[in-house]
Amino acid sequence: MASGIKDKVAILGMGCSKFGERWDTSPDDLMVEAYIEALDDAGIEPNQLDAAWFSHHIDDIGAGKGGTPMSIALRLPNISVTRVENYCASGSEAFRGAVYAVAAGAADIAIALGMEKLKDTGYGGLPATNYGTFGPQIGPSGSAPGNFAQLASAYRAKHGVSAEDMKRAIAHVSVKSHANGAKNPKAHLQKEVTEEQVLNAPMIAEPLGLFDCCGVSDGAAAAIVTTPEIAKSLGKDNLISVKALQLSVSNGLESHHNTWDGSYFHTVRIAAKKAYAEAGITKPREEVSMMEVHDCFSVTELVTMEDLFISEEGQAVKDVMDGFYDADGPVPCQIDGGLKCFGHPIGASGLRMLYEMYLQLQGRADKRQLKNPSIGLTHNLGGQPANNVCSVAIIGSCLLYTSPSPRDATLSRMP
Repeated sequence: MASGIKDKVAILGMGCSKFGERWDTSPDDLMVEAYIEALDDAGIEPNQLDAAWFSHHIDDIGAGKGGTPMSIALRLPNISVTRVENYCASGSEAFRGAVYAVAAGAADIAIALGMEKLKDTGYGGLPATNYGTFGPQIGPSGSAPGNFAQLASAYRAKHGVSAEDMKRAIAHVSVKSHANGAKNPKAHLQKEVTEEQVLNAPMIAEPLGLFDCCGVSDGAAAAIVTTPEIAKSLGKDNLISVKALQLSVSNGLESHHNTWDGSYFHTVRIAAKKAYAEAGITKPREEVSMMEVHDCFSVTELVTMEDLFISEEGQAVKDVMDGFYDADGPVPCQIDGGLKCFGHPIGASGLRMLYEMYLQLQGRADKRQLKNPSIGLTHNLGGQPANNVCSVAIIGSCLLYTSPSPRDATLSRMP
């Protein structure tokens, strides 16, 4: 029986580029920016890397389909590079590959890196997917704001929330995230907004206004992982380990069957339950210290609070308005500003979320630093409410060391 990966893998180092309209920066430059920080943070040389995973989604302007662009840009030592994509959860998919390789003993040290250069595509949002002949049969084919606005409508109808209360709760999510992002020098948008500004902004798809939708940006993020034993042998302390990493993918139920009412994310509930079980968490509202969730739209964050079992069903609006997820609340969410302030370079977002949790757990988040966090959760969602993939990762302080093994001692590589 599978025992999971709790505390079998530690994060040795992480890096994140500045996100934004990086017109003067190439895809290679973005990768190098995140890689150099991760390598310096890990305190290793490139020849100590055994394997790499590269997430990249849009090919209009970018790095192409294979793993060679990452290997060439970073001058990796002829190691394996696997390119992955899983909609907007591509960054988490790269992290999963690197983590599983280390946990399985296939690699001592592995790197996951995600990058996307979206501004150069010229799109105002993510490039549209061409479903072809079967488009009407496989799910919603409208705009992303339109599809997620329907999520808000279904949630309202199910839980009896007034239009005014829903708009104000969604606005509070946006205001909170922008207040956090204003303290983050790597965020694309670094300016606070007021509730009045959010409520009076141009409407994109009722009830989602301009500030309730994440922007388009360029960026990259990276994580280097190893075993706790190897990390300790390298002189690392204050280790952050992976407690759980779970993925759930829609199987068509939401689109093809009337048992789904459109008010929640079916995959999130499944991934969350599995992740909590793997991490040994039984009371997430009390045990999770902080979260980064996939706030492509502010209503997504609000609904996700219930799907992650932090808020009780139908109570997320109240919790949001009570400040439960604010920076000074019991479970801060989007403490770095989230997708609202970073935008959504698809291949990078999942790793960017982990980067903030990692900094917070190490006490290195500067003006954003929370008091004594112990467990960080990231939620990375790809696709639409009716057709998606969800990744939930949980990381925290590594308190358990086992005795040294043969994998701990020798990390040198052949020249």
